[in-house]
Parts: sequence; structure tokens; C-alpha cells
Amino acid sequence: MEDEEKIRQIHSDLLDIYEKPERPETADGVEVLVETILSQNTTDVSRDKAYRNLQNRYDSWREVEEAPEGELTDVVRVAGLGPTKAERIQKALELVREETGGDYSVDFLDEMSTEDAKEWLESLPGVGPKTAAIVLCFHMGRAVFPVDTHVHRLSKRWGIVPENTSRKKTHRIMERKVPDELKYTMHILMIRHGRNDCEARNPTHDTKVRKWCSAYEDE
Repeated sequence: MEDEEKIRQIHSDLLDIYEKPERPETADGVEVLVETILSQNTTDVSRDKAYRNLQNRYDSWREVEEAPEGELTDVVRVAGLGPTKAERIQKALELVREETGGDYSVDFLDEMSTEDAKEWLESLPGVGPKTAAIVLCFHMGRAVFPVDTHVHRLSKRWGIVPENTSRKKTHRIMERKVPDELKYTMHILMIRHGRNDCEARNPTHDTKVRKWCSAYEDE
């Protein structure tokens, strides 16, 4: 079976299990960027707590950029890696401001090709393919495919990428193989399935998607 056909069938099976994800209204790009930096190596709950702390403590992105680093570290500490994330957020805001001549907006990326926009975002400290893809997908509606832990695991279990593929390479492969019109929904559905059923250890799902999963191939 060709990979595109397989992906389309898996996508259809996932839609039978989960509600079709609706694309949210376009989010503010800087908000998405900061939230994604906060989300690195932590849970969504901790990320959201850290972002609420930012909102409650500061009234503008300039205040965040100019905050004492120790203070900002304490504000976002709940997300883990406080000093690292505080530094990355402040540097990202600084570079955005310099690029725009004083604004805290990434709307200038709209004028770039997807590849150029990725390259610019990945030039920010601590921003890799996943963070760049999330900004482009959720802020700009571009046909890109973010790869997180769940997507990476399922891509390998379903045989779409080789078992020893790195996450960075998985990102490139899935972005090439997943049809553009499925990229957003497939990304969301894979995350839901990875969280709810096909977990890293002791996967428990008993659904039609099970037939695609190598975790059961010896049963």
C-alpha cells in the first residue's frame, strides 16, 4: 500500500473514533511562539499555568522582554527549565521587535514562503522544527506538519517512518507524505490518539486503528 493511501485510511479511521477537529481562529503569532517555547519538555497543564502567570504579571510583551531575568524565571518556573525558557522568550521577543522595527508581531512572515518563514523562526534560540511548524500551522494556517512526541511515536508504530528515525527527520518525512488538506486534522488526531490510547507504554486501544500499530504485531 502506498504511504499516501495508508495515511488517508488511518485518517479516516481516526475520524470514526474522534470528533473532527475544527481549526481555531487564527491565533496571535507571538502568543503561539511564547506558548510553544513554554511547552517544551513539559505538560500542557504546566504550560498553561506558566502562560497565565505571564498574563497576570505583565501588561505587554515589552514588559516581558525587559523584565529582570530572575523575575521572569520565577514567573514561568512552573513550566520547568525556568532560566532557559525565560532567556529564550526574551531573546525571541527582542529579535521579533528588531525585525519589525518596534512591533511584537510575526505578521511579516506572511510575506515569506513557508520555507523562508521556517528558516527565520528556526534562527531564534531554542526554536526547532516543531515550534516553527506550530507557529506556521496555528497562526498562519500554512500546510505544515508539527511533530511532537505522540506524532513521532505513532508515525513509527504505523510504519510511515522507519523505527530508528529521529524526530527531526520524522518532521521532514511526515510533512512530505501527509497530503496538505489533511495536515492540520491528522496532526490533531494523532495527538489525541497518542494521549488517549496508543501510549508510549502499555498501549490500551481496542479500536480499528489497532490494525496499523506495530505494538500489536506479535499478538
